[in-house]
Amino acid sequence: MLSKTENSRYNRHIILEEVGMQGQLKLKAAKVLVIGAGGLGCPILQYLTAAGVGTIGIIDFDTVDLSNLQRQILFTSEDVGQNKAVCAAQRLKQLNDDVLFQVYPERLTTANALELFASYDLVVDGTDNFSTRYLVNDAAVLSEKPLVYGSIYKFQGQVSVFNYKKGPTYRCLFPVPPKAGTIKNCSEIGVIGVLPGIIGTQQANEAIKIILEIGKPLSGQLLIYDALQANYMSVGIQRSDEEVQKTIDLKERFTEYNYDLFCGVVTEVENHEVTASEFTEMLNKETVRIIDLREEWEEPQLDGNNVERIIMSDLQIKIDRFKTDKKVVLVCQTGARSNNVRQLLKQAHQLNDIKELKGGMQNYGN
Repeated sequence: MLSKTENSRYNRHIILEEVGMQGQLKLKAAKVLVIGAGGLGCPILQYLTAAGVGTIGIIDFDTVDLSNLQRQILFTSEDVGQNKAVCAAQRLKQLNDDVLFQVYPERLTTANALELFASYDLVVDGTDNFSTRYLVNDAAVLSEKPLVYGSIYKFQGQVSVFNYKKGPTYRCLFPVPPKAGTIKNCSEIGVIGVLPGIIGTQQANEAIKIILEIGKPLSGQLLIYDALQANYMSVGIQRSDEEVQKTIDLKERFTEYNYDLFCGVVTEVENHEVTASEFTEMLNKETVRIIDLREEWEEPQLDGNNVERIIMSDLQIKIDRFKTDKKVVLVCQTGARSNNVRQLLKQAHQLNDIKELKGGMQNYGN
């Protein structure tokens, strides 16, 4: 039953004929996993929390950056540098302390996805890259969980519901990922700040409809919103048993499946990368110069007698530090900056033997 405080809090739901007391109790009993606490994740989490979803899981390995605040409105300037999942749960608890938040400040991987999904009734995807979207889809299919999908690009957003009552899956819509590098993410091409709010709210609405078993979820439909023209269009999606079977066939090797390789993010052999174990052996070696490209506030700190920090804004004035007889290994938080710098050094300065820590510090020690 609902407490007196809950009856008051959810009054506008309870007096809705389509929701009522029974519907609100369904929301209270529901367990929803939200993947990503970024642009889409923020409004998804806010409205599911406000609606009274009883248990909300939040998984995100990333930290709050100043550039996030233009659209990720759960966070403030004081949160910069802190883990998004942890910060989100703290803020959401102030909105509704009747909700149980399960926080996972880590990356979603093939190693943890199936066990994690098993604990929830449905999954809402707030991620921003194709590798993770395919991983999320496949884990949802193998776990038999409905998946609420959303994506944003500049001024356009998409929403759909996958794997719902034997409906189509993400692979039915996109059986083949786009060629790596052809579709840029918002950090490279930008996004209007209000768009994630519009799309994330739609995703929260779909999740609530599924929990309450009301209305018509967007299964078999891709809803496309154009913020510049302020219009919506809907495209039908057909279930492909062949694509669904491909996912089912992954079950025995799911934990070993390389989604970055599938999406063309990496190739079979990456000679410029060093693994976490190799990197550990390199720390404090006099023959290795490790250059940390992160800002001073980024955690965790990297200890080593051979570690030198060169932030991105100082790159050009300290370019000689990369020119040495020692083995040079670049480090950043996610691997993106080190990859960009490595390519710059190779193309502009003919430094061909620079290495980088695979996956950055977010994977080091995990």
